[in-house]
Amino acid sequence: MLKLENVNKTYTEHQALKDINVTFNPNETTVIVGPSGSGKSTLLRSLNLLEEPETGTYTIDDQTINFNEPIDKSTLLWVRRKTGMVFQQPRMFDHLTVLGNIIEAPVHVLKQSKADARKEATKLLEEVGLADTAKRYPYQLSGGQTQRIAIARALAMHPDYLLLDEPTSALDPEIEAQILRILKQLANEHESLIIVTHNMEFAKNAADRMLFLEDGAIGFDGTPDEFFNHPTDRINRFLNAYKI
Repeated sequence: MLKLENVNKTYTEHQALKDINVTFNPNETTVIVGPSGSGKSTLLRSLNLLEEPETGTYTIDDQTINFNEPIDKSTLLWVRRKTGMVFQQPRMFDHLTVLGNIIEAPVHVLKQSKADARKEATKLLEEVGLADTAKRYPYQLSGGQTQRIAIARALAMHPDYLLLDEPTSALDPEIEAQILRILKQLANEHESLIIVTHNMEFAKNAADRMLFLEDGAIGFDGTPDEFFNHPTDRINRFLNAYKI
């Protein structure tokens, strides 16, 4: 369980998150949507502590972090092991092969043996349809391949929650569909996913739960059926922009 209570985050004079109270349940796919600048990415990044709100608390399982107090390095690393992050434009180590990139953290952080890490990395590459890329280097990959490998790399760390920030925003429609199929499969396997996306069709088909953010506040927290089939006037205007 991930739980944010009374969380606020401000950039200079802009309040990105306003008194956020939300709980993310395990084995559930939560999709976060909203207009540009609504605070979606800030909320997601706060779960990984890439952003540190000024006030409020963050509970993971039975441990609570108080944002009013400094967060020590051991807590930071613990949270990031619990919450694997996949970015819009993932970065890889240029001097390592695809396989080397995937096993780097499991070997050095989780202390897996290289043999075990390679075995699992090979399996993950097969699952994302890229078994033939193990010996390639990052510069030899397409954007869609890099994104799929980023998902495999995050899964190799066995996070309790996988966080994805607009994972298909920079991809063409065909490659986007490939990534979304992988995420839908993960959702079907009851992985714990929290996804910021602009793709409403994917949200409708994959989400167990929808969050709608606007002006840094949660305007809706409920089921996809409620969101898409019984929307409020505000959500209906939002969906009309996507012609859903």
